[in-house]
Amino acid sequence: MESYKNGGLPDIEITAVCDVDESKFKKAHDINPAIPCFTNATELMASGLCDAVAVATPHYYHPPMVIEALEHGLHVLSEKPAGVYTKQVRQAIEAAAKSDKTYAMMFNQRTNPLYIKVRELVKSGVYGKMMRMNWVCTSWYRTQAYYDSGTWRATWSGEGGGVMLNQCPHQLDLWQWICGMPTKIAAFAHEGMWHNIEVEDDVTIYAEYADGATGTFVTSTGEYPGTNRLEITMEKAKIVCEGDSIKVAELTQALPVFTKEAPGGFDKPKAEWKEIKVEPSSNQHEKVLAAFAGHILRGEALVAEGPEGINGLMISNAAFLSSWLGRPVDLPVDEDLFWNMLQEKIKNSTYQKTVNENVIVDMSSSYKI
Repeated sequence: MESYKNGGLPDIEITAVCDVDESKFKKAHDINPAIPCFTNATELMASGLCDAVAVATPHYYHPPMVIEALEHGLHVLSEKPAGVYTKQVRQAIEAAAKSDKTYAMMFNQRTNPLYIKVRELVKSGVYGKMMRMNWVCTSWYRTQAYYDSGTWRATWSGEGGGVMLNQCPHQLDLWQWICGMPTKIAAFAHEGMWHNIEVEDDVTIYAEYADGATGTFVTSTGEYPGTNRLEITMEKAKIVCEGDSIKVAELTQALPVFTKEAPGGFDKPKAEWKEIKVEPSSNQHEKVLAAFAGHILRGEALVAEGPEGINGLMISNAAFLSSWLGRPVDLPVDEDLFWNMLQEKIKNSTYQKTVNENVIVDMSSSYKI
């Protein structure tokens, strides 16, 4: 609303809003007192007032609302995550494939020049293949009061997960966007390790790739001060992304060759560290929305297509499943097994569901709010 009010979205006109909390309508009416306001999403979608909708609701609603929007002939932009479980997101992808409308994801971190540059370095081939990825992302510290601020928070039935579903979808998306999808994952997702909650607040993931590369991802909402450091070891370089900077150690010779041919047991290739300057990140959400509108109006590229949302979610689903089973799992995950195990978590959840059970348990696109 603020971006729109300040002229940051010239290709977009806000024609209607919907929320179960009518106090939220004040922001819309501050812009235009005549903006129609709904408390029922289906009624808004059927109103004929809009060409596109943005879905910014609790996680379980994302796929069914995407599906319903497409069925109403509307373009749709979904907030992260794409959903709670891949089986549900796959239904949204199938609906989009049958539609001529746009399905996009709000992965605004993809507009950050920092990660755009890291991806460019990895994908360029200049430094050879990736050998290892390590991401420590623990700058998500939260107090117990944060989790106590809403009964739906940090519950299996209300939110569908903890740090991996709430704080980390952007990083999990960036992981696969930059480094590609792993083929195997082993993980420890500790539930209520640092807080009185039923979902995970401390996670360590180990990943393997088809070509032999490996990766680790560590995240937590219980550490302070936290760290956000991404290291990618390539055959001819080491890329370090931390804070707002990128540093690269360029090697004079590829490691696989040097390791094989170096005459001395303790020889090391020469490495020269370089700092790569990038522009500061700004207006991330505006850029995603502008690209969404530009795609609809002029066929311009999206920041993230809707079907791509399943990838980062696949990683978190695999991490959950590995932790629950106590063993590594292959990707793509066994979606039926994950869904069944999630249902057990939901049955034992402390959250008193006030929404239609079909949304959570039966994956129905029919719902009322």
